[in-house]
Amino acid sequence: MNKNDFTIRLEKSGEYREVENLIRESFWNVYRPGCSEHYVIHTLRENPDFVKELDFVMEQNGKIIGQNMFMKAQVTGDNGENVPVLTMGPICITPELKRKGYGKKLLDYSLNKATELGFGAVMFEGNIAFYGKSGFDYASNFGIRYHGLPDGADASFFLCKELIKGYLDGVSGVYHTPSGYYVDNDKVEEFDKQFPKKTKLKLKGQIF
Repeated sequence: MNKNDFTIRLEKSGEYREVENLIRESFWNVYRPGCSEHYVIHTLRENPDFVKELDFVMEQNGKIIGQNMFMKAQVTGDNGENVPVLTMGPICITPELKRKGYGKKLLDYSLNKATELGFGAVMFEGNIAFYGKSGFDYASNFGIRYHGLPDGADASFFLCKELIKGYLDGVSGVYHTPSGYYVDNDKVEEFDKQFPKKTKLKLKGQIF
């Protein structure tokens, strides 16, 4: 990968459908038959917790090849205080360019911009093997629990990165996924009709 062969910039409103189709292509049949991520971002853009200053696309030769976005979230502290944090995603790279280093470039750029804007920490669900390379750790190591997860359950999917060193010192509590990430399956199906037809497959490794 040539480090100068792409540009990362803010998403433009006229690119929404192109980005949604990119997300659809990237997530199709990955976590479930079909996907819902393209509809999730479609609805999140109008959510008051959507951070427009952190809504990025990666462009190469005039084509959008990746995207990432952030939402405001919170940790309900065990002491009753709310701690503002960010959550992230969907984040993706076009399938033909995956595992070539573009995803980490986009991720690191996005995190640096979030830091510049003064946000203290990012929490989300992801694979530590990839995100650990950009400084993420298990959220449990920061004293943060995932909402609705029983005590003792595997929480290795729940990751955290401090953007401000020490931001979570002394904090313990429960992270809450913003409600905008929960979408109605019937609405997903109706929205998906606006895109080229694709075959849903039940594949090994899917989690839904």
